[in-house]
Amino acid sequence: MTSSPYYLKGGRITTWFNTLVGRLARLGLSVAGSAELSVRGRTSGRVQRIPVNPHTYEGRQYLVSARGHSQWVRNMRAAGGGELRVGRRVRKFTAEELPDAEKLPVLRTYLERWGWEVDSYFRGVTARSTDEEIIACAPDHPVFRIRVRGK
Repeated sequence: MTSSPYYLKGGRITTWFNTLVGRLARLGLSVAGSAELSVRGRTSGRVQRIPVNPHTYEGRQYLVSARGHSQWVRNMRAAGGGELRVGRRVRKFTAEELPDAEKLPVLRTYLERWGWEVDSYFRGVTARSTDEEIIACAPDHPVFRIRVRGK
C-alpha cells in the first residue's frame, strides 16, 4: 500500500491570510520578506499565484514548500520556473528541485528564519531538531533552487 505524498491543506483563515499577503506583495508591500509566486498550471495552463517566503542560503535562493506536495509544487515541477513579484519588481526564474540528500542545511536555515510561521507544518521538526529528524522530514517538503534569469 502506497501512501499519498504529504500535503497540509490550509483552512479558511490560512486561505484568507495568504490572499491578503499575496495582494500586499502585488502592491509592493512584502510581509517579512514574502513575495507572490506565479507559476503556470500543469493542466489548466492558467497562472497560479500564491505568496511564498523566498529563502537565501549561501548566496543562492530557494523556495521551500512548508505544506508539502502542494499544487504550486506540482506546477513548478512541470513548468520548471516562474516569477516572483513584489510590486512592480518581477523576477523571472528557473527552478531545480533538490534531492532529499541535499535539503538539510536549506531546511534548517529556513526553519531558523521562518519557523515562527511554518513550524506547525513540519510536524514537530524545528530548527533545533537533530540532523536526523530534519533529514527524516525532507521528503515531505520539496525545495527548489531558483536562478533568476539574466543573473
